[in-house]
Amino acid sequence: MVTDPISDMLVQLKNAAMVGKPSVIVPLSNVKMEIAKVLLENGYLSDVSKRGKKNRKFLQCDLAYVGGKSRLTEVKRMSKPSRRIYQGVADIRSVRQGMGLAVLSTPKGILADKQAKEQNVGGELLFMIW
Repeated sequence: MVTDPISDMLVQLKNAAMVGKPSVIVPLSNVKMEIAKVLLENGYLSDVSKRGKKNRKFLQCDLAYVGGKSRLTEVKRMSKPSRRIYQGVADIRSVRQGMGLAVLSTPKGILADKQAKEQNVGGELLFMIW
């Protein structure tokens, strides 16, 4: 049994990117779907789709490659089940001088750092990706 399914999904994406796999299939949940949408909007994934039958659904995430190199190079999980990290709007900083992305769980849904600042909301810092 996986105790942190978000971390499991992120590690699967990172490992697939490191070996050059075109896609990753992970078990479906609403939170994972929202995270995949944020990664798709910001260019880390090229496509996201639901697959499977009614009681065994999966999420297929196609990785984005530019010139044969993956856009995703590193993922750092910040808030874990054992230690939650929350940030207000004033505390949200750019990742890698704007070359990375921080993903937050806010009252308005799961948002990237720039979207959270625009909508003036803070929340739980889930992970950083670059």
